[in-house]
Amino acid sequence: MKLRDDLRSQILSKVKKVVVKIGTGVLTTDDGYVDKEQIQRLAGQVIELKKMGYDVVVVSSGAIGSGMGELGIEKRPSTLPELQAVAAIGQSKLIGAYDECFKLHGFHAAQILLTREDFEDRQRYLNTCNTIHTLFQMNAIPVVNENDTISVDEIKFGDNDALSALVTNLMNAELLIILSSVDGLYDRFPTAKSKAAVIALVKNISHEIKQLAFDSKTARGVGGMQTKLEAASVVTNAGEAVIIANGRMDHVLKKIVQCENVGTLFLPKEEKLTSRKRWIGYTIKPKGKIYVDDGAMHALAEKGKSLLASGIVAAEGAFSKGDIVSICKREDRTIFARGLTNYSSQEIEKIKGCSTSGIAKVLGYKLYDEVIHRDNMVIL
Repeated sequence: MKLRDDLRSQILSKVKKVVVKIGTGVLTTDDGYVDKEQIQRLAGQVIELKKMGYDVVVVSSGAIGSGMGELGIEKRPSTLPELQAVAAIGQSKLIGAYDECFKLHGFHAAQILLTREDFEDRQRYLNTCNTIHTLFQMNAIPVVNENDTISVDEIKFGDNDALSALVTNLMNAELLIILSSVDGLYDRFPTAKSKAAVIALVKNISHEIKQLAFDSKTARGVGGMQTKLEAASVVTNAGEAVIIANGRMDHVLKKIVQCENVGTLFLPKEEKLTSRKRWIGYTIKPKGKIYVDDGAMHALAEKGKSLLASGIVAAEGAFSKGDIVSICKREDRTIFARGLTNYSSQEIEKIKGCSTSGIAKVLGYKLYDEVIHRDNMVIL
């Protein structure tokens, strides 16, 4: 117990920037309307963190849920146009509620609506980061949500758990707090007959831990514990901490930063990835795959080497020089790394298995010695 508390204190004492993700179930009443009293309570807690010296970004779900409530819709729409229309109605209600509550404390809600394209375009990615950092210097709290009104499948995050992980990596925030309708990650499925306990500390999001992701999504939300664990994996692999806790617990945010044993803490990996490597490894959707032999896989994953043409056995998909690609094991096709390729898929099909000195003979030119340089690669 003492070791666990010491670890929590050690990690949380280094936190300066916090991303707080608030789920739909935490924000809305049973009939789907925005719970203004709940938003007011959470807004007060966010301001409390701000006054304690933390920079805070709120990633808030609830646009579609609040729109459903305004329209009296009980079941989440299934078609894209309906979802976008409901989101358009609900988003104004949602940000209005946040702004009203923040103003009680002398702050403003700064609305930021994003799509995946905003993260994948490097310039827009950096501009978003700069805007949020500028808002930290003002009496404003950034409130981020997916731009549901224009999002389509190709540019959607899927859920705000994924969005909150990307925002955490964007800001190099040391802590992501995911506020949900559950107390944390349970050690078993909770039932009336079988009591489940919250796992206080997770050192590694292993296959066994992922098996504890029981489906608990609501009619108005799209997430569940599985998406929260996926978000936690992205953030912890980048070197930051994650806590999943109950958003309706009294003073939950203050309790967390004061190192009380609240929710489930996911420990960060020891090595912190640079901002650029976070962008390469966890932000951009890969355009294709490169399959490598055992020797190359070992050299990349264990020795920190660059990927050479000699270790490549195949390429999949159509991609160009400068695209992000996944690097996979030949045997089981498991993705173990991502990187920025120096050669197109067509070029790789020609030079796969070649020595570095043989590239020019095959292509008639040699752009680089490495297909993917280790500085442009992230081991997952």
